[in-house]
Amino acid sequence: MTNHQSPVLQTLGQLKTAGSIRALDYQFARFLQEIGGEPLTVLAGALVSHELASGNVCLSLEDIEQQTQTLFGVDPDALQPLKALIASGNWQEQLSGSRLVSDGSEGSVPTPLVLNRNRLYLYRYWHFEHQVAEILRNKTARLVESNTIQAILDRLFQRDYTLLFNGLQTETDQRAAIIKWLDVVKPDELDWHAIGQTLQQATSGNDLAHLDQLIPEHACLNWQKVAAALAATQSFSVISGGPGTGKTTTVTRLLALLVELEQQTKGRAPVIRLVAPTGKAAARLTESIGGALEKLHCCETVRNNIPSEAGTIHRLLGVIPNSTEFRHHRDNPLHLDILVVDEASMVDLPMMNRLLDALPGDARIILLGDRDQLASVDAGSVLGDICAAAGNTYTERQQKRLQQLTGYDLRTELPESNANIHDCFCLLQKSYRFDASSGIGQLAAAVNGGKVKNTKAVWESGFQDIRRHLLNDSGYQTMLQLCVDQYRPYLQAIKEGQPARKVLAAFNRFRLLCALREGACGVEGLNLEIRSALARHRLIERETLWYPGRPVLITQNDHGLGLYNGDIGITLAGTDDRLRVVFQLPDGSLKELLPSRLPAHETVYAMTIHKSQGSEFAHTAMILPDKINPVLTRELVYTGITRAKRMLELFTTDAVFNQSVARQTHRSSGLKERLLA
Repeated sequence: MTNHQSPVLQTLGQLKTAGSIRALDYQFARFLQEIGGEPLTVLAGALVSHELASGNVCLSLEDIEQQTQTLFGVDPDALQPLKALIASGNWQEQLSGSRLVSDGSEGSVPTPLVLNRNRLYLYRYWHFEHQVAEILRNKTARLVESNTIQAILDRLFQRDYTLLFNGLQTETDQRAAIIKWLDVVKPDELDWHAIGQTLQQATSGNDLAHLDQLIPEHACLNWQKVAAALAATQSFSVISGGPGTGKTTTVTRLLALLVELEQQTKGRAPVIRLVAPTGKAAARLTESIGGALEKLHCCETVRNNIPSEAGTIHRLLGVIPNSTEFRHHRDNPLHLDILVVDEASMVDLPMMNRLLDALPGDARIILLGDRDQLASVDAGSVLGDICAAAGNTYTERQQKRLQQLTGYDLRTELPESNANIHDCFCLLQKSYRFDASSGIGQLAAAVNGGKVKNTKAVWESGFQDIRRHLLNDSGYQTMLQLCVDQYRPYLQAIKEGQPARKVLAAFNRFRLLCALREGACGVEGLNLEIRSALARHRLIERETLWYPGRPVLITQNDHGLGLYNGDIGITLAGTDDRLRVVFQLPDGSLKELLPSRLPAHETVYAMTIHKSQGSEFAHTAMILPDKINPVLTRELVYTGITRAKRMLELFTTDAVFNQSVARQTHRSSGLKERLLA
């Protein structure tokens, strides 16, 4: 057995004591040394483990050889004893020669580390990435009957001229409104004089039907219809888009299309399951699907075969108590034909691997999510990698197929490769939550593009739906008063004895979002401050832990109770005066529990931006810390901004906001390259 006090382990032990690396990183390095690892292999193993904690699937040796002064993110002086080892030469060559490192090729003996394509992985994460890529690459295009699909698509995505007619009554610029409402992309090809006459003579929506001839499909481009057509042609598809772009509306119409096709060709409806990573996201999906089902242009038989309730990925796979394994896997696959996964940006690499591994070979999988939102908390950026690999281009074959199905002109520059992944992705580009020309829309776009100067111009443009406050003592007090004012209505509703549903709805109209958990600008400190402020205004009881109105966020899944990480409830007094926490479940029903029966939880006047993913609030406030922090990135700020539906208030300093917008998240992974191979 090798001496534990080698220079590598000594230095790593000091980094562990200083809190610069995890105990897990140190113990893995120690394990490598004990089984005969060379000094550089031991150091590299600690680095790979450390990278996982930052969400990176692997360690890029190219980056390491260029940035040897910033290993572990610590001062180079802390690594002085290892200076000669770090600079000893070509890491790739040395690691390739270690018996603890393999290349992952078929038939190679499993080793603790895998070096593949100049990236170093822990074996299990290399396996996850390899498996995900293999499964997705083997999901092939579907044979489709074009005329049948085209007819169903035209019906499901028919123009709503009654809605257009009503909308035009308040528009001053009718030409701009027609372009916006009917997704016109070639306005110069249209006869606007004839269109104007039709609008003038119309007395109802039915009178606008002539616009079908005046504004043909080839002059328009409805990306929702393209997404549905694309997904109908593929076993695997991704529908991405910003908040409010209609991802669930699109997938509901897509499911109607697929149900109708299956009933025609196979005489039965497909088995469909809807899932999301968290209980809260599943509840939002259930709500959205339920609303979209009512507006479908299809028969009742089709509508009744589309599920109206979503669940969590964990519940779908079947949790085994006290085990990391699930009931469903490759040898016991799920019983389904179509799987829809919402908020896919939150799904990490290990979970995506488990989900894909449990799919029947002939099943369709449809991922929904915003590629620009925060990546998963754990390692990987699966949705982002898939979207990056796909790009915004289709192969020539797919362009022709989509043009035939939709009537739209989709000719674009062809991709460099003919990889299947190019034909599996559609980006929705029109937001229905907030107008692209609104303050929220403009700010979200500027932040998403990393354009600091543009964000300044947006703030100075006088938009009524965004407000910025300087984060100083005065600004902090303004924020606390805002929380008192915005939470007053739900607390007043409790005092008036209003029904639990109304109380929950009133609470969910506003939320304060934080970047951090700790500190004066973090969730923990702000929940205490807001509680005190509400007590000073006599809106809640002052001293007790449990009181009517206490909002609670579940932080740990409890499958037995049907409560999941992210679920929010409000504490209310029952007719027997006993306090119970009331939750609204995905199916709309209410669940009441005594506080003593709750799984792990915390107060939630303020919540992290991470936890808010999958939610939207009419009025959203967001606070960034007064000093720059590694978690502050444009993806975090963008995600916070886009939780707001009608009003956004931001508390920050210029320096922190600008630096956050300028910093883009980069997660090391080889998935994009594997999908394109």
